[in-house]
Amino acid sequence: MNVGTLPCRHAVFSASCALRSAPKLRLHRPDTVSFAACQYAICYHVISPEQRVRAIMSDAFTQVARNIGSDPAAAPVDPVLQASRHADFQANAAMAMAKALKKNPREIAADVMDVVQTDELIDKLDVAGPGFINITLAPGALGGMLEEQRADALLGYEPPAKQTIVIDYSAPNVAKEMHVGHLRSTIIGDACVRLLEWQGHEVLRRNHLGDWGTPFGMLIEHLLDLGETEATQELSQGDLNGFYRAARQKFEASEEFQTRARNRVVSLQSGDAETLRLWKLLIEQSQKYFMQVYGQLEVRLDGSEFVGESAYNDELAPTLEELRQLGLIQTSDGAECLFPPGFSNRDGEPLPLIVRKRDGGYGYAATDLAALRQRTQALHADRLLYVVGSPQSQHLEMVYEAGRMAGWLKPPATAEHIAFGSVLGADGKMFKSRTGDTIRLSDLVNEAIERAAATIDEKNPELSTEERAQVAQMVGIGAVKYADLSSERTRDYVFDFDRMLALEGNTAPYMQYAHARVQSIVRRAMASHGITADEIDQAAMIIADDAEKALAMQLLRFATVIGDVSDSLLFHRLASYLFDLATAYSSFYNSCPVVDAPDAETRLSRLALCRLTARTLETGLSLLGIRAPERM
Repeated sequence: MNVGTLPCRHAVFSASCALRSAPKLRLHRPDTVSFAACQYAICYHVISPEQRVRAIMSDAFTQVARNIGSDPAAAPVDPVLQASRHADFQANAAMAMAKALKKNPREIAADVMDVVQTDELIDKLDVAGPGFINITLAPGALGGMLEEQRADALLGYEPPAKQTIVIDYSAPNVAKEMHVGHLRSTIIGDACVRLLEWQGHEVLRRNHLGDWGTPFGMLIEHLLDLGETEATQELSQGDLNGFYRAARQKFEASEEFQTRARNRVVSLQSGDAETLRLWKLLIEQSQKYFMQVYGQLEVRLDGSEFVGESAYNDELAPTLEELRQLGLIQTSDGAECLFPPGFSNRDGEPLPLIVRKRDGGYGYAATDLAALRQRTQALHADRLLYVVGSPQSQHLEMVYEAGRMAGWLKPPATAEHIAFGSVLGADGKMFKSRTGDTIRLSDLVNEAIERAAATIDEKNPELSTEERAQVAQMVGIGAVKYADLSSERTRDYVFDFDRMLALEGNTAPYMQYAHARVQSIVRRAMASHGITADEIDQAAMIIADDAEKALAMQLLRFATVIGDVSDSLLFHRLASYLFDLATAYSSFYNSCPVVDAPDAETRLSRLALCRLTARTLETGLSLLGIRAPERM
C-alpha cells in the first residue's frame, strides 16, 4: 500500500491513506490532534470513535473561528459530544461559540460542516434545532477500527507511563476472623491490583495487618494458659474469634489475668525473646487462616504482602525525630503532635495528629506516617492507594497533609483514599447473621457457592459433576464480587443473595452467561460450517446492520472506559460498560443471524464480532477478579 505522507505540526508525518487500510499507529493525545491538518497521525493507536470525532470536530470549530477572524482561544471549540436519538453523536458547541462571536449558531454549524465535509469516519452531518450538529458514522470505518482493536493485545487501550504503585488493602487483625467488614477492602483492592498490573505498572501490595498493641498481652497469656499445642490446634481450625473472646472474657473477669497481660505487653514492647516467639506464633496461625479466606475469594494475595503495623516499629522514632527537626512537632497536653492546616474539631480548634502519646507510646497515626515515609522515600512510589472505609477519610487526609508538610509526599507522587461505604442487610443496617453476629467471610463465600450450585444444577443438568462444581465456584464468587464492584464504592449497598445470583439484570451471572452464550454460538458455527478460529480472527469485520453498529460502538468504547476507571478507580463504571456490551450483543444476536447468516462473508464477520465480544467480556470481568466460564 502506498501511503502518502505530509508534514504535520502535531506529529512527524500525517498519513493520507484511508482509515480502513491505515497502519496501526499511535495517537498519544487524541483530544488535541488536528485532524484537518493531520488526518491520521503516525503516532496513532486504536482510539474510540467518540475520541476521533471529538478531535475532528474540535479542529473544525477551531478552523471556523480562525476563518471568522477570531482567536480560537476566545471562543469555545470543544464540541461537547452527546448521544442523540437521530444520529450517533451530537455536537453542541455552535450555540456557545455563536454567542461568544456574536454570530448565528446555525451559520456557525453550517461553516463547521463545510470544513469537515466528507471524512472516512463520518458518513453524514446535518444541522438540527438552533445549531446542533448531528453526526452519523460510516459503518465501513467502524469495521476497520474493530479490526485494529482485535489485533491489539490490550484491546486498543494504550497504558500510561509505568509507575510504582503501592496499594494498601484488606488489613485484617491478627487473632480475629475475617468478616463481612473486610469484604469491600479486599475485593476493591484486588480489582485495583488487577487493573494496574494489566496496564504494566509495578504494583506493590501491602496488607497492613493489625499485629501490634495492648491486646497481644492478653492473647499471649491466654495462649500460655491453654498450652501451645491446644492453642495452635484451635487457631489452625479457624476459630480465631473464639480464641479472642475467651481471652477478652478472662481479662474482664480476673484482675490477676489483667496484671499478667499488662506485664506481657511490656515484655513484648521491650523485645523479650520468648514473648516475641509466642507473638510470632499467633501471627503465623492467623496468616494461615487469612490465606485460606483469600484462596476462597480468588484474590491475588499470596502472603508476601503481609506488612503489619509491627513492620514499622523501628521507623517510629526516626519518623518522629525527622518531624521534630523540620519544626513540625508541637507539644499538646503532654503529647507530641502535628497540626495539619485546615483541620479542626467541633469547637473550631486545630485538630492534632498525635505522633507520640504522653505516656511515651506511639499510636496508629505514627505508624501511618512511618509507612507513608517508607513508601515514598524507600520504595519511591509514584502513587499510594489506601483502600479503606469512608469513616477514615479525615484521618488519612491529615496523614497525607502531614506527608506534604514533611516533604515526603510531593509531586509527582500522589496519595489517594479509595473510600468505600458499608455492606448492609435487607433492613438497611450493618449486615449481620440472624443471631446478630458479624458474618464470617468464609461462611458468606461458601453460601454463595452453594446457592450458585443449586441454580447451575437446575439450569444446566447436562454439565458433568466436576464442571458444575467449577462453574458454581466461578458464579458464586463472581456474584459476590460483582455485587460489590457494580455498586458505586463510596455508597453503602445491600447484600442480597437472590439479587446478586440472578441470571437477569446487571449481575455477574448474567455477564458470565452472556460470555458462555457467545462461546457456544461460535462453537456451533465452527462445527456446522467447518470454520477455524484463525479464519474468524482474520476475517474482515463488515458493519452494515444497525444492531451490528450498536455492538461495534460498544466494543470500541472499551479503551475509553478503562482509561476512566484507571484514573477514578470507580469500578462500577466498568461493570456498567460490561452490562451495556452484553445487552448490545443480545440485541445484535436477536437481529442478525450468525450461524445461519445469508452468506459466508457475513457469517465470518459476525463470528468475528462474537469473538471480539467474548474476549472483551472476559477481559473486563478478569479485571474485576471474576472468571468467565466457557459453558454455563
